Amino acid sequence: MLIRDALDADLEGILQIYNDAVQNSTAIWNDRVVDLDNRRAWLAERHEQGYPVLVAIDDQQKVAGYASFGPWRPHDGFRHTVENSVYVSPDHRGSGIGRSLMQVLIERARQLEKHVMIAAIESENRASIHMHQQLGFMHAAQMRQVGCKFGRWLDLTMMQLTLNRKPEP
Repeated sequence: MLIRDALDADLEGILQIYNDAVQNSTAIWNDRVVDLDNRRAWLAERHEQGYPVLVAIDDQQKVAGYASFGPWRPHDGFRHTVENSVYVSPDHRGSGIGRSLMQVLIERARQLEKHVMIAAIESENRASIHMHQQLGFMHAAQMRQVGCKFGRWLDLTMMQLTLNRKPEP
């Protein structure tokens, strides 16, 4: 499995994984699928912000998963905190790709001197919560019924990882 920075050529694979999560899971709390232009704009925005978008490429040279981080909140005081996103194609879930992507993503955040990485996970997604715990994330909050999808309320588990121990920003 090769993990590298995403290219424009990877956007179709990213789009498929994203839309699968929209249609078939509570990992993304959007109700509508997006098009290639949406993902192209998202990738460009991440690059403009200086944030990575990583892809895992399988043996057939297809995108098996992707991960990124972006700003957690838009206010200046939160500039040292980022929120991660990691998604794996249905064919590759449970194979360790998400964990591998996250390990590289965490290292990239440290290189950019970010201080905290946040994970906002639908509370029934035990696999994602477990993976984040294995990577050192700590439970930060449990938010009840803050979202909805598929006709039901969703709870949100907030987790965080301190990336460095600097006493001051």
